[in-house]
Amino acid sequence: MTAASPNGVAIDALPLIQTSGLTKRYGKNVLALDTLDLLIGGGVTGLVGANGAGKSTLIKILLGLLAPTSGEASILGFDVRTQGTKLRQFVGYMPEHDCLPPDVTATDFVAHMAQISGIPRAAARERTAEVLRHVGLFEERYRPMGGYSTGMKQRVKLAQALVHDPRLLMLDEPTNGLDPAGRDDMLDLIRRVGADFQIAILMSSHLLGEIERVCDYLVVIDGGRLVRSDTLSSFTGEMQVLTVEVESRQDELVARLQAEGLQVAIEGRLILIHLDGSAPYDLVRDAVVGLDAGLLRLEQRRHRLEDLFRSDEAEEAESG
Repeated sequence: MTAASPNGVAIDALPLIQTSGLTKRYGKNVLALDTLDLLIGGGVTGLVGANGAGKSTLIKILLGLLAPTSGEASILGFDVRTQGTKLRQFVGYMPEHDCLPPDVTATDFVAHMAQISGIPRAAARERTAEVLRHVGLFEERYRPMGGYSTGMKQRVKLAQALVHDPRLLMLDEPTNGLDPAGRDDMLDLIRRVGADFQIAILMSSHLLGEIERVCDYLVVIDGGRLVRSDTLSSFTGEMQVLTVEVESRQDELVARLQAEGLQVAIEGRLILIHLDGSAPYDLVRDAVVGLDAGLLRLEQRRHRLEDLFRSDEAEEAESG
């Protein structure tokens, strides 16, 4: 049976997250969210912004843990102001901070969280075993969590967010404190959760490389206001620049390409060529073969999220 929102519409047919004019002030001088308008659907959405941009405030308001100063927000049609308890049965939350009781086993903790979400005791224990197996902690499930590594603790936090089979996962800095291998494992796990369980994910992270690896959509906020919300591919689209790398004779290749009328720049071992139609590809191929330079790379450059934020910082510096 499909669950319904308060107005009787199937929740799967409603926007995942919607805000209108959402504003939050702390005292008179701090404006954390400034008339924020958002519309977020399914898939894996990255929430990014500098420290103080309003990410944590937004998540707390969406969970019904913090009241907005003005404006509206809903999750699956549930008003976050008045129906926080009801909406949380459809939402799993993985907090950034360490919040696990050290003398409790993972099994007992996750099962307790399942029961709090309304799952009967026997079903809660069964669901707990399943989700701990999924996150890779089945063999360690009876150990007190105080002896867990940081990576294992992060997996427990993810397990408790998943155990009640939510429609939406909110992940706040899910790789916090992990080494590179641990980060890779967690990101792979998050991607599998979205793909295998078909659970929508809102992931807050300050590490843009992580966002690029796992997210389908991106929401950028700054100073509590929406900067841009779009598909990740729209942020990382192709540039009109051809990147070339060769084994040797770079300077001679550059000179030959310039003689052919191409706009060429050098960036370390890379040759950057302005793209105007398909002609540069043929000219590069012929020049590399003629010089026997050994082609290592020939590809059209793409925008990176880091480039987007660097350009914003440059504009701010110029205006300042």
